[in-house]
Amino acid sequence: QVQLVESGGGLVQAGGSLRLSCAASGRTFSTYTMGWFRQAPAKEREFVAAISWSGGSTYVADSVKGRFTISRDNAKNTVYLQMNSLKPEDTADYYCAADYNTVATMVRRTPAYWGQGTQVTVSS
Repeated sequence: QVQLVESGGGLVQAGGSLRLSCAASGRTFSTYTMGWFRQAPAKEREFVAAISWSGGSTYVADSVKGRFTISRDNAKNTVYLQMNSLKPEDTADYYCAADYNTVATMVRRTPAYWGQGTQVTVSS
């Protein structure tokens, strides 16, 4: 089992940047595929990005491609989401997730482990 704690959310103007972090507990962090999801008010949760255990494989949603980058540091048990050129439509609660499945599976299937979320608000 793994516990996840997100940080780095906040209020930013459109066009700005934020970097979200997700710190994981446990010695098996490097074996998990990690992902980021988001949920805007009155909308369903949506996949944002995922990264394989080694960092060698990543996938980002079309809606954020070219603006968001996912990365991880297994020595620090942390996964990051660098968000650039933010838009008001990026406003949402952002959640970190972990699972043993592949990146492709994380896109399609609800991961097993979740953090509590961090709020991102982009003003126009």
